[in-house]
Amino acid sequence: MPNANTDLIDRFYTAFQHRDAESMSACYAPDIQFQDPAFGVLRGKEAGDMWRMLLGRAADFTLTYDNIESVGQTASAKAIARYTYSATGHKVVNRIESCFAIRDGFIVEQTDVFDLWRWSRQALGVSGWLFGWTPQMQHAIQKKARTALKAYREKASTP
Repeated sequence: MPNANTDLIDRFYTAFQHRDAESMSACYAPDIQFQDPAFGVLRGKEAGDMWRMLLGRAADFTLTYDNIESVGQTASAKAIARYTYSATGHKVVNRIESCFAIRDGFIVEQTDVFDLWRWSRQALGVSGWLFGWTPQMQHAIQKKARTALKAYREKASTP
């Protein structure tokens, strides 16, 4: 049943579908805490910058979403992102389950859950198949994602 919180999540995903990182970020509170298997925990402006970076790089990107539900000040949704992973040129279909905490009409927490091994098999090919399930490879994926985000943020802040 639609309410202010489901409307907020719908706005977020509609912006995501349109590759509009600015509108996605506008759904976040300034103290947003975002977490997913690829980036770990991001806080504040890091989360919006992650979307700016990812959507700016994504080729052949499409997103579908459904099952937006809200109870109290929480919400959840499911999404499927389809894109070409820029580092390898491999096609990825990522099935994501998201949970949100909402305060004063803004998302204050977002936790995205997806199978990182499945993602790595698609995105990385053979090395993902062989090693994507290992903690070492998962740590390497997260380190690479964080390094890319740091470089993006440094470049964006350079006049």
